[in-house]
Amino acid sequence: MHSHLKYLASYSPKIQEQVQAMLEKKSLAKYLLNKYPTTHSITSDKALRVHIMALKNQYLKKSPPISQIKYDDKIHIINNALGLHTYVSRVQGNKLKSKNEIRIGSLFKKSPEAFLNMIAVHELAHIKEKDHNKAFYQLCEYMLPEYHQLELDLRIYLTQVELLGDIY
Repeated sequence: MHSHLKYLASYSPKIQEQVQAMLEKKSLAKYLLNKYPTTHSITSDKALRVHIMALKNQYLKKSPPISQIKYDDKIHIINNALGLHTYVSRVQGNKLKSKNEIRIGSLFKKSPEAFLNMIAVHELAHIKEKDHNKAFYQLCEYMLPEYHQLELDLRIYLTQVELLGDIY
């Protein structure tokens, strides 16, 4: 395994070798720009909330409400994550209330919309499924049929950003 391919550590050696070859040829950016030539315009917290709530209302109508949705500058650095779904449980009288929050790394303010959707779907799926299990990934694929390919391409993008710099 190539130690600098940390975002691709869980993928097969064949995929890692292909990415390594593209790194050596400096063709990762070309690969990504061919597949995802443009970025989205969802750059404010308000626009992000509207976007994610539209996805939630389309696929998870009966799920609990989300109290906060926003971009977070600290996510990638502190949590080594792309987005976070958090929930806080509180006792109010004889009821247990929980609040859901979704935070997405600010790095994705200027990324292809497909990547933002992949992260949004991932975090929305955590509202119903807390663990990364079979049901979780089935829900992700239900909301975004190309979920697994987008996750791989997003990890390739993160490798590009970390090792060679941003392309957008």
